[in-house]
Amino acid sequence: MKEVFISEHKEEYAQEISDICHDIQGILEENSEQATADFIRAVVVLSQMNLHIWHNESQVRAGTGDGNLELTHGLNGIRNTAKNKIQEVCGGRKDYKIDCLAADFEDWEISWNE
Repeated sequence: MKEVFISEHKEEYAQEISDICHDIQGILEENSEQATADFIRAVVVLSQMNLHIWHNESQVRAGTGDGNLELTHGLNGIRNTAKNKIQEVCGGRKDYKIDCLAADFEDWEISWNE
């Protein structure tokens, strides 16, 4: 997202993306049995939540009135759950501050395979 939305630093972000792809490839090779469809789904959910949070916060900062900080807070909980599922495979640090979504945003709830 940064590579697209912050084009003045496109080259730096392209290098970051390359580094992240390298790391992901290593994870997939080291954990081939654990890097399942659920792992890939968590990566997709993480990227979707990041995009929604980015757009929502941009609207709030621009003062358009369309942004909703409560939604961002709820989406961050989903984002953290996705990150934790990824960390289960990678063995990294987990974030245990997972807030539930408000009833107003229950359509955003993810049906994780447990």
